[in-house]
Amino acid sequence: MGSFKKSALLALGIALGSLQGIAQAATFVDVLDLPAKPSALATRSPLRDVAQAGERLVAVGQRGHILYSDDAGKSWQQAGVPVSSDLNSVHFPTAKQGWAVGNDGVVLHSSDGGASWVKQLDGRQIGELGLAHYQALASAEPANETWAQFVAEGERLVAEGADKPLLDVWFADDKRGYLVGVFNLILRTEDGGRSWVPMQDRTDNPQSLHLNAIAAVGDELYLAGEQGLLLKWDAGQQRFAALPSPYQGTWFGVVGKPGEVFAYGLRGHVFRSTDGGQSWSQVDTGLPVSITAGALDAGGDIWLFSLAGHALRGRDDGAGVVLVPQQSLAPVAGAAPAGSAGLVLVGERGVRALPVE
Repeated sequence: MGSFKKSALLALGIALGSLQGIAQAATFVDVLDLPAKPSALATRSPLRDVAQAGERLVAVGQRGHILYSDDAGKSWQQAGVPVSSDLNSVHFPTAKQGWAVGNDGVVLHSSDGGASWVKQLDGRQIGELGLAHYQALASAEPANETWAQFVAEGERLVAEGADKPLLDVWFADDKRGYLVGVFNLILRTEDGGRSWVPMQDRTDNPQSLHLNAIAAVGDELYLAGEQGLLLKWDAGQQRFAALPSPYQGTWFGVVGKPGEVFAYGLRGHVFRSTDGGQSWSQVDTGLPVSITAGALDAGGDIWLFSLAGHALRGRDDGAGVVLVPQQSLAPVAGAAPAGSAGLVLVGERGVRALPVE
């Protein structure tokens, strides 16, 4: 094709693209301001987490979808949600009070067991919040170079806008909780989300690795992240202190019960600790695929699930896991107990039940 014709076609394409961009700009609404649309297919659309809210189950997923079930997952209703951002995690410390977090730094709160939600925070505010917090610390201690580093990080977050995902949420009760996300993003509230305090300076994470999960096992609170990052809250130091990590790949989560903790991650890697994470022994899963979810069933047994949908149940002797046969497999991103009905699993193909004998 001649250069003149190519130039003409390129110019035409640019002009048409500009016109299309103008038209789109005129109708653009940020997903943080666009309520989630009701969908009859929501139970079969990608879901990323599910949690108990008393007797109720609440699941969250793409495009701001939040579903709740009052019959152990047999039927679901879609909640009213003020955003269309993808949601990654949900947690209810009580039957009524719950929080969900997701992309664009969005934080949602429910006071009615997940039937309706309000936005408490989003990525447009998180950067400014962090910047103001560390500027105040830098002003109080000008000789402390640590604060200058966090101020620079806050300035970067403000400049880049609302594009940083929050990946997990955990609350001890209806007042005290944490949010975690990419690049060591972590915030704490002591008043139910009315205010948030950045805690990037309270983690042993000098490389600002992603914080993929936060979970409590008994009275101990763990963080799991990329490149082998495992941390645990140290009340004496008032920070998340590093644990010896038995694997240098990505961790996707921690699950367990008092006296027994499992960390799970890439390529089927699972390790077990009986001393609060100070030492670990590898658990043979027999799987080469990533372990992406964990849960306790109503009887207190530990379950792990793979990206491909495999289900692994903790053995009675506590030392390993066994593969549980299933009629069909589907990816699992989250799991929660559903009483006598077993477990409810969510993933890329929506929601399904797993009976537990």
